[in-house]
Amino acid sequence: MKTMTSTLPMSTLEGNANWLAALRFSIVSIICAGLLFPVVTALVGQTLFPAQANGSLIIRDGVVVGSSLVAQPFADARYFQPRPSAAGFDPRALAGSNWAPSNPALRERIAATSAAVAGREGVAASAIPSDLVTASGSGIDPHISPAGARLQTARVARARGLPESQVQGLVDASTQAPTFGVLGQARVNVLELNLALDSLDP
Repeated sequence: MKTMTSTLPMSTLEGNANWLAALRFSIVSIICAGLLFPVVTALVGQTLFPAQANGSLIIRDGVVVGSSLVAQPFADARYFQPRPSAAGFDPRALAGSNWAPSNPALRERIAATSAAVAGREGVAASAIPSDLVTASGSGIDPHISPAGARLQTARVARARGLPESQVQGLVDASTQAPTFGVLGQARVNVLELNLALDSLDP
């Protein structure tokens, strides 16, 4: 009796085996990296860090008023103002200006912003902290420096009819120390400070 043998060349059989192995590996990788890993990390995040996992949203009276991670503009003189945004305060368009210090457009923008802040706060342009006239790298940095907040204290106090010392005390209480005492600089979250002001001034 004759034995049946494959008529396919050995190279073809090896190629088919390699192709099937690659296909199985791809399927397993897609399931693990594309499904299991995201689901597990989402569950862990929601369990251990629910506020951060949901965008660090700030809720007042059942209404989302913003996020502690995202700056937003305030037009009313009763509020502290954030630093400028190269992204138009749009979290979907995170970006800095990418302009070098030698760029004339950057110098013109800083000069215009300095003049606007000086007029708004009633101070000389040379007294303005740099963070109030320059955009952050992300374009939506929610913090300003304590000096930037102090510069605005007098205006906010006048607009709200509050003692300047009371507003400054709130700024001091809202000032966050560097992370772990060494990382970054002292900072003030503008949205959280303005919400604290609203709680004092119904």
